[in-house]
Amino acid sequence: MSVEKRVIKKYPNRRLYDTATSSYITLGDVKQLVLENVDIQVVDAKTQDDITRSVLLQIILEEENGGMPMFSYEVLTQFIRFYGQAMQGMMGPFLEKNLQLFGQMQQKLQEQTRALYGDKAVFNSTMWGEFMKLQGPAMQNVMSSYMEQSTGMFLEMQNRMQEQTKQLFSGFVFPGYVPPGKDDTDKS
Repeated sequence: MSVEKRVIKKYPNRRLYDTATSSYITLGDVKQLVLENVDIQVVDAKTQDDITRSVLLQIILEEENGGMPMFSYEVLTQFIRFYGQAMQGMMGPFLEKNLQLFGQMQQKLQEQTRALYGDKAVFNSTMWGEFMKLQGPAMQNVMSSYMEQSTGMFLEMQNRMQEQTKQLFSGFVFPGYVPPGKDDTDKS
């Protein structure tokens, strides 16, 4: 069963048109749809190209420019450096899985808070901010430990893949290739 996406058209004058409500909307409205977990697709009204990712990146850019940025200079430069690298294809799924886990952890925290304080407890962003100031270091330790374990598992997987590749190609002779540890005068 496929879920129908809400189609938003972007016109050459840069205006966004929500086909579900038959009205023009702002980038802020698109952000609100995302926050409400509405599945959206943004298409160029002229070419019908899917431009959802570029619109979402535009929302992220606006968020980064206003208030408290989420990404440091180091993170952004690392993102750029991953483009064109052999591991680029693995970076997206890796980040996606980690964001899912982080979201699950956040949801669990909210459920535990409701269990402790009941449904009537109102936790606005200021209260969550205060809570995270107290719990932030503990949360960072948990996330850091998780990332270290993930890194270890990834490196182990990479080493296994290298060994399997060596075993797979060990029977083949490639003209001009000298294996590490042998010099080209070695005839054995």
